[in-house]
Amino acid sequence: MRDPGGKPDPVVVLMTDFGVGDTYVGQMKGVILSICPEARIVDLTHAVAPQHVALGAFFLERALPFLPSHAIVVCVVDPGVGTARKPIALEAGRHTFLGPDNGLLTPVLDLVAPGGCVSITNPEVMLPERSATFHGRDLFSPAAAHLAVGFPFGRLGEPVAPSMCVRLPSTGCRVQSEGSIEGHVLFTDHFGNLVTTIDTALYVNPREWLVEAEGIPPLPVVKTYGDAETGELLAYGGSFGTVEIAVRNGSAAERTGVRDGTPVRLVRKR
Repeated sequence: MRDPGGKPDPVVVLMTDFGVGDTYVGQMKGVILSICPEARIVDLTHAVAPQHVALGAFFLERALPFLPSHAIVVCVVDPGVGTARKPIALEAGRHTFLGPDNGLLTPVLDLVAPGGCVSITNPEVMLPERSATFHGRDLFSPAAAHLAVGFPFGRLGEPVAPSMCVRLPSTGCRVQSEGSIEGHVLFTDHFGNLVTTIDTALYVNPREWLVEAEGIPPLPVVKTYGDAETGELLAYGGSFGTVEIAVRNGSAAERTGVRDGTPVRLVRKR
């Protein structure tokens, strides 16, 4: 929907580790819509593994190209909620981001515009009564909704230098001197596919490579699931832009017993 002036309704994107079995996400949406009824809410995911800040940062980084322009993105994976860690807001690229200063927003810190980083301290954009353990509802959601109705970004709180914000160390991969590429399994997706940290941009011809990991035979890198027989293990470049290990029409996690954190190597065929 658009207003008579042609301005699109604001978009608020949510990413959390809250799951969907409780009412946490619904309460956040209720707060947003109470302040900004015209907001369109996008659930990026609520299935970040609990307290897995690095995985949340990965999901955010890989989703950025697909988020609508001028979206307000609320990210809550916050094991330090209620402590001295700062709640921050960033104007970065085409979007505004809100979340805890714990490294979750690492992928966008280098995109921050001048003056585009603040600590959220203004009580005007928070709920009057705030839980020490649910800033997603009581602080980040109302702050996002206030921005959606036109509240000035600079009035959210005190300026912060992006260089002072917490950054996660790289969880990526390493190119070794002999030409192999080393990474690890970052997470297992809904289908049981093992998503690794090995970036597909590091190789040109996938058919020149094999994937090695403890508990599985060396796997040639193929294009898609249909290049393997039903029930067969395969490796391929996945939609996250990293190498994945799967079983066609099955679960690689169940088949192999490989778990998150397991080392993975990409080596050239001999």
